[in-house]
Amino acid sequence: MSKQRFLEIAKKMADTVMKDNSPIISKKWQYDCGLTLLGIGSVYEETNDNRYFDYIKESMDYFINEDGTINTYNPTVYNIDHINNGKDCFWLYNKTGEEKYIKAVELLKSQLKTHPRTESGAYFHKLIYPNQIWLDGLFMGEPFCAQYAKECNHPENFDDIVKQFVIAEKATYEPRCGLYAHACDESKSAFWADKATGRSLNVWGRSCGWFCMAIVDVLDFMPEDHPGRQTLINMYNKVISNVVKYQDESGVWYQVLDNRRSDNYKESTCSCMFAYSMNKAIKMGYIDEETYKPYLLKAVDGIFNEFIRIDGDYAYLKNCCAVAGLGPDDNHRRDGSLDYYFSEPITENDCKGVGPFLLLATNYIY
Repeated sequence: MSKQRFLEIAKKMADTVMKDNSPIISKKWQYDCGLTLLGIGSVYEETNDNRYFDYIKESMDYFINEDGTINTYNPTVYNIDHINNGKDCFWLYNKTGEEKYIKAVELLKSQLKTHPRTESGAYFHKLIYPNQIWLDGLFMGEPFCAQYAKECNHPENFDDIVKQFVIAEKATYEPRCGLYAHACDESKSAFWADKATGRSLNVWGRSCGWFCMAIVDVLDFMPEDHPGRQTLINMYNKVISNVVKYQDESGVWYQVLDNRRSDNYKESTCSCMFAYSMNKAIKMGYIDEETYKPYLLKAVDGIFNEFIRIDGDYAYLKNCCAVAGLGPDDNHRRDGSLDYYFSEPITENDCKGVGPFLLLATNYIY
């Protein structure tokens, strides 16, 4: 797959998102929409087409007021997902210099100053999920925190950023396969948690994808001389060395990575996340190119062969798991079982897949 062809498909997909979600991407402050806006921003960087810039700005300006307050956002809900869109605030501030965006960044960072933590020091995924560490949360919070630490001159924050990864990696590691459970309840009291380890039952592809992307994105901002930098590089090498063991012959990955039950399926969002993170890790020298280039090339071919649907001027990413979670206590269907992960809706052009696809396409190195 040539870089040029990849970019052509990315433009079609960005155009499709903008057509199907007009005039703005969402009227909810949603992390996945923010991720797709970052992908559209990357398309803008490659094309200088102001349609993309204007769409991002209009989508974010629906929420962000001149004083930096954010419509519909409530910090005291303590949902770490809500932090992710701060990356778009940084992007717009760096493009426009408008103070409202950096004020919004400060508001989001203020949530984390009082965000509840587990006994080990990890952020609760949400207030409604007490004592729970979800791998998703690393992506939602830590790249934003790392960018804040660098660009707002708070280098003292890097120690805690590394700490969040170390705690989560240890808590969710699943020795049976070398991969990572979706989440861990440190109190071991959640109905879905193993009573001995606190871990959820299965290795969900997208949660491992969030983990991989979180590491490589944090490293964009981590100082070269910070001791935690090598800790994170080593951590990425560990996770990706096991992720590639579960790559299907087609080049992509399954909804539950280490299972081949007949109702498991090839899932596009995690496949795009793994490919995106490998592409960046090779580019930045975090992993050995000779070792991982074949896996990346195979993944890219697989994504196109298995998941991309072209309809004239528009492009669609198929086989996206729409949603998956654990609990809360009043929703025992979300129990982390195989039956649960295979029962959630499958859709096209879900933001959680489109964003990584666009970022991969616009930064592809081969």
